[in-house]
This record gives sequence, structure tokens and C-alpha cells, in this order.
Amino acid sequence: MNLADSGGSSYLLVALTLRVADVEEGKDVKAKEEKPKEDTAASDAVASVRDTTLMVLGRQTADGLLAADGKEHLKADLKKAFAEHNADLKVMDVFFTDFLVQR
Repeated sequence: MNLADSGGSSYLLVALTLRVADVEEGKDVKAKEEKPKEDTAASDAVASVRDTTLMVLGRQTADGLLAADGKEHLKADLKKAFAEHNADLKVMDVFFTDFLVQR
């Protein structure tokens, strides 16, 4: 992903994992023989999370991300954006599993 630095030459490669609250608690479990139906709501949720993530990442700068607290600020920005744009998804934490800034 290109970062918001002037000149557009900074690049971010990031992989992340979200810890979310279990929204399935209390729902009836389907029998094993029952085939799962295509869940368009789930695919819409994934697309929405990806869109929100890309919007937040696209506003970042290399200097901001490489600052001592840059990753913590990014985590806070992501959690705030998920809460605003993906209200049904309760993101408890964000974990970076890959993080590379290239200038």
C-alpha cells in the first residue's frame, strides 16, 4: 500500500489479525449434516473490514509509522475506525503479524 507521504514513494506492507468478541454466543449450533449456506453477510463484513483498513492505512505516513509509538497509534486508529464503520464487529485488539515500511 502506498503511504500518504509527499512524492508517493513510501510503501507499507502489513498483515494483521483482529481479536473480535464472539457474536455467535447463545445461538443454536447447526447439526453437522446440515450444509452451510453461502453467507453474503459474512463476505460483506470481510469486504467492509478490508475497506476500513485500507482507508486508515492510506492516510498514514512513513515517519508517523516509524515513530516510537507509531504502531500503537495505528492500532488505536484502526480500532476507532472499526467501531465507527463496522459497528456489528466488536474488535477487541489488533495484532500486526508483518509490518514493513519502505521508503
